[in-house]
Amino acid sequence: MRGSVDEQLRQARIALERAGIAQTDLVAPEISASWARCLDAGLDPHCPVALEEIDAGELAAAREQSDLVRRLTLAEMQALYNQIAGSNFLIAFADPNGILLDTIADQSFRAAARTANIRAGTLWTERRCGTNALGTVGQIGRALTVHGGEHFFARHGTLTCTAAPIFAPDRKLVGVLDASSHCGTRQQHTRALVGMAATQVENGLFRHAHSRDLVIAFHSRGEYLHTLSAGLLALAPDGTVLGANPQAAFLLQGLPALPGRHFDDLFRTRFATVLDHGRSQEQQRLEDRVGSVMIATIEHLPRPAALPLPVPGREPVRLPAAPRCPVPPGAPAAFVADDPAVLSVLRQVAAGAARGLPILIRGETGTGKEQLARYAHHASGRTGGFVPVNCAALPDTLVEAELFGHAEGAFTGARRGGARGLVCEADGGTLFLDEIGDMPLALQAVLLRLLDDWMVRPVGGGHSRRVDVLLIAATNATLDDAMQSGRFRADLFYRLDAVDVHLPPLRARQDFAAIARRLLADIAPGCTLGDGAIAQLSRRHWTGNIRELRNVLLRLTLTEPERCLDAEAIAPHIAECGATGISAAACNPGSGSAAPLPGRQPTLRDAVRSRIVAAYRDTGGNLSETARRLGVSRNTIYRAIGKSTAPRILQ
Repeated sequence: MRGSVDEQLRQARIALERAGIAQTDLVAPEISASWARCLDAGLDPHCPVALEEIDAGELAAAREQSDLVRRLTLAEMQALYNQIAGSNFLIAFADPNGILLDTIADQSFRAAARTANIRAGTLWTERRCGTNALGTVGQIGRALTVHGGEHFFARHGTLTCTAAPIFAPDRKLVGVLDASSHCGTRQQHTRALVGMAATQVENGLFRHAHSRDLVIAFHSRGEYLHTLSAGLLALAPDGTVLGANPQAAFLLQGLPALPGRHFDDLFRTRFATVLDHGRSQEQQRLEDRVGSVMIATIEHLPRPAALPLPVPGREPVRLPAAPRCPVPPGAPAAFVADDPAVLSVLRQVAAGAARGLPILIRGETGTGKEQLARYAHHASGRTGGFVPVNCAALPDTLVEAELFGHAEGAFTGARRGGARGLVCEADGGTLFLDEIGDMPLALQAVLLRLLDDWMVRPVGGGHSRRVDVLLIAATNATLDDAMQSGRFRADLFYRLDAVDVHLPPLRARQDFAAIARRLLADIAPGCTLGDGAIAQLSRRHWTGNIRELRNVLLRLTLTEPERCLDAEAIAPHIAECGATGISAAACNPGSGSAAPLPGRQPTLRDAVRSRIVAAYRDTGGNLSETARRLGVSRNTIYRAIGKSTAPRILQ
């Protein structure tokens, strides 16, 4: 069958190159139509036109013009790249004008990308570059794969390219996402993955466009509510439809899911009833006007507003208060997510956790990886505990005993009566493997064995048992480099990255002001941050990200915890911190005394230790509870109070 297709393509190319004819019966209709447009535009398959490239200033302007969609797409590009990494692939994003804005490439494909001039700033329109996935999809507005000789110019004949369009909520084309590979390494599922990534971006654009509106997600099956299959409906306070994503229109086929219509035109369930149930239920049952049953959840409710004007014949409603981001019941409330890219990450993580898929969280130090892991744990609905493990701190010689537990007398120093092990502690809950990039190779082999069957075998004997664990891993390391150098097993990586997300650094987030104000409210509730102070703080690079920002705010409020921080108050502290922020020592409290020495001004270390000591006293000396309350590790608490001083602190 493959030979027949190849022969048809060979015959079609002969007609194209010798007679200038686009055969309609030998290749796919989209390809023959594209060839015809190229011929009409005056292109000659024997004479490729020189690739056009814009300068750095024009590229920066094009990126700025596509800022929101580009930010959302970059997150999806990274996730998509991680899903097909190692397969000689390149992921690319172009704006509606065909300007290539960004690329991510496998090391093995970079030489081919250079040869084909696939780089940021080049123009890939169909009228100039002939039939190619980026340019042709930009022309027709539909997903397409262009394989080998289907490209108009033979110089691209060694590539297989798959692209999908990205549309704004008003269905205007805002970009094209592409995955390209060598013909011999193409994968059948690539088109589905690219299409899913494009849909994820479109849903992010929809949610951003309606961030001030009521948004309802619905599907015929409840387990798909947090997936790409869910319909999204944006509504005004009185129930007027403001927008619907394509999946909503698909699920409501034959019904007028159009702006200006009313919720009650689509559903038999009254709008007022939906809002009322939304106050107390995460999910509820809807029946549309043709009798189909849907499961729905209110994803976003705007802040309470004045009662809307009554609509004749319809009951007036008042919107209840709700969080601005999708925080499951019991999830950490301090996770600020007003940034579109972070919101996209939250939704991916929530969907993956609900299905029990392994999750890999990447990001610089201090970006909130553990907080995101705790969010995923709560989103999963699991009733078991959240068990964090610092992979770098596990002793090589006792790796299996720490993870899987041990029988009494299994080794010298074994605990009397044995121990369950960290994996069993997480049974029914979540195991969070932090700093997985620093995991010793011996532990990687042990973990890989666990992932094969989820059977726990205690060291030194005892019965094996199967566990039900949501596995979440996090790292600030570059795992691609670690795999290349042999420091991280590739087979383990591909087991961990079913859901692969990246938390952006603080300097790249659009919700900096909200983060700063939330941190300050936790540190010093009586203190406020003025707009000038926010502007001063936002100009820093924040190498340590949110953790560094928190420490700077802690220092600013050390002596005056109830003042208003303005630009003048911020400036000297920012200058004092220097280009890379406060010192590492200040961020890592040691075992010094609780109070500063006489005649010395209190330092950030003193303030941090004082807070830790106070929390330690409040919990009656419970290390775990103190760590949980402060959101730090047990090791941080232990270093701050010191083994010898702990008893005296409680006196």
